[in-house]
Order: sequence, then C-alpha cells, then structure tokens
Amino acid sequence: MSDITDLYKDIVIQIATPYGTGTGFYLKKDNVFVTNNHVVKGSSEVIISGKSFSKMLTEVLFNDPIYDLAFLKVPDNITLAEVDLSSVPLNDGDQITAIGHPYGLKYTSTRGIVSKASRLYNDINYVQVDAAINPGNSGGPLVNGNGEIVGVNTFIIADGNNLGFSLPANYVRDAINDYKAIFGKKAFRCNSCKNILTEETLDDKYCSFCGSKIEITDFKPKPYVPSGVGIKVEEIIEKLGKNVSLSRIGPDLWEIENGSAIVKITYWQNSRFVIGDAHLCNLPKMNILEIYEYLLRENYDLEGLVFSVNNQEVLLSMLVYDEDLSLETGVEIFSKLFDKADYYDTILIDKYGAVPHLKEDF
Repeated sequence: MSDITDLYKDIVIQIATPYGTGTGFYLKKDNVFVTNNHVVKGSSEVIISGKSFSKMLTEVLFNDPIYDLAFLKVPDNITLAEVDLSSVPLNDGDQITAIGHPYGLKYTSTRGIVSKASRLYNDINYVQVDAAINPGNSGGPLVNGNGEIVGVNTFIIADGNNLGFSLPANYVRDAINDYKAIFGKKAFRCNSCKNILTEETLDDKYCSFCGSKIEITDFKPKPYVPSGVGIKVEEIIEKLGKNVSLSRIGPDLWEIENGSAIVKITYWQNSRFVIGDAHLCNLPKMNILEIYEYLLRENYDLEGLVFSVNNQEVLLSMLVYDEDLSLETGVEIFSKLFDKADYYDTILIDKYGAVPHLKEDF
C-alpha cells in the first residue's frame, strides 16, 4: 500500500479558488485533471499545485453539475506519472484508500473498506465507504488495492459516522468520452437533457437540444472580482508586484511567498481588521533566551509591526483597521512586512540558530 500512496503523491493535486480548496488528480491517458464540480464552481480558472510543480493557474474546461465532475486543463510544462480508471466492479468489503487534501492539509491518505458498492442517491449509484473523507478531500481519487482509481471522493453525510460517498469510475469514463469530441473547448453538461453544451451549441441562454434555460454564470463564470475591503487588499498586493490570482486561497484570505518567509493576509469581517502574519522560523532548543531578548529589543524599535511566538513558531505581524486602510498606507505597511520578514528570517536562522520551516511534502 505504501507504493500506491507514494505513486499518487505525484498525481494528486491541490486546488484553490477564492471560495475554498479541494483536490484533483491527473489522468495521463486523457491529459486532464479531474475534480468535483462543486470544488471549482464559479471559477473560470483555479490555482493548482503538486509535488513536482509550484502554484500555477489553469483553466476550468468542463463542468458537469449532474455527476459533480469538472475537468481542468493540464499546463504544457507538466509531466506526471500514469494511473488509470478501474473497469473492475467493486464489492462490499473491498479495501480502498481515499486520497486528498482535507481542510487544506497537504496529501492525506486514509484506508477503509467499501461499506456498500452501489448506494443509490439522487439517481446515481455511489460507492459508500468508511474511509475518512473531510472538506478539502472533494475531487480526490478513491483507489483500490491494485492502485487503480475506482471513484472520485464527492461528499459525506453531515454528522454521519464515516459515511463517505464516491462517484464510481465508470461515470468519470463516460464523462471523459462525452467530452472527447470537443476536447479543449469550454463545455457544460445540461442539467435537463444531459447533453454537452459549448458556446456554439448554446442558443442564447437556452440549451439547443432541449430548450432548458441555462444559467450563463454556471456555464461561463465571470472572472472573480473581490468586494469591499478585499478590493483594497488586492490593489495593494498588485501594487507590490505580487501575483494576485496566485495569492487567493479562500474568502478574504491570501498567501504570498516572499523569500524564505510565507506571508498570510486575512480580513476578519467581524472585527474589521486586516491582519498580516509572516511565518518565519521555529525556536531552537538551545539559546532561546538570546532570541527572546533580540525579539523584545526589535519590538521596541519596530513601528507598525510586532514579533510574537506561537508555540515554537516566530511570527512577524501587522494589524490595521479596515477604515484606516488605503492604497498608500497599505503599500507602506505591507511592503515593510514583506521586506522585514525575509530579513529577520535570515538573521534568526544564521545568527541565533533558529530552525527553518520545513516545506511540507505532498
């Protein structure tokens, strides 16, 4: 089983949109990333990252609201391993592994069994499993003992005890075959007649096959536009030369790599504060007093920034009330946070023996 999970580290991707995160996986034979429609709904492009490549944007090619499937474009410069969809029927009691990124955590695999190989729900026969599936797992592969994909982890029953449901591989294969004739075009499955629609086969706002009205925003989502304070934050990020689209990892949440430090910016609507936290390094086992003395001295002289220690992690943070945030003040304080984060991270590691952050592997 360890060989299987190691193989899938190269195939499973993490997906982030302005609305949340999820999982997807690569099918080399078909040259697509597969995920759930609800993971990417409302987005024309999403952020993807994997073990062998850094964060990048890619296009959502196909949305299937009936089977809750979506296909993403595979960038030209990505080369990943090959796995295939299983054609062997599952049986009750078969051992399976669910793989994904629960709650945004990178790469988690959980083993379990097939509780019921065919569970009818909303006219679809799902695979019911007892393997732990959590928010963020959606769109990840369900894998059998031979390392083949037998399903797409799709949903759980709220407050249920290990009640997870995966869309069987045969639905995925059928959807891929339906899409093949127009591969590469933006497409959408009609909720009524189940035919595949493109801009050419869309009759104004209606399906040309059955006449059902199609919500254009579902078929072709508008580019994400932040609102309220988010507009200010993104203007500041862009002004500082950072890629705004790659920074979005959730509602009112942005993450930016700056040198050796990771800066997370959050807007808390309830308290109306914009908070920037630069995650630096970890305290060493020895000479901790020297680091504390250094941090306290720097805190005394710093303006607009403050050091803190959360467990063993050293943070450099800023906080500003939303009404006080303007493009000018934001650029000044954000720029200071970015510059000082990389500067202090180096000082703490090289001079005081602090421990660099480990980069989490897939």
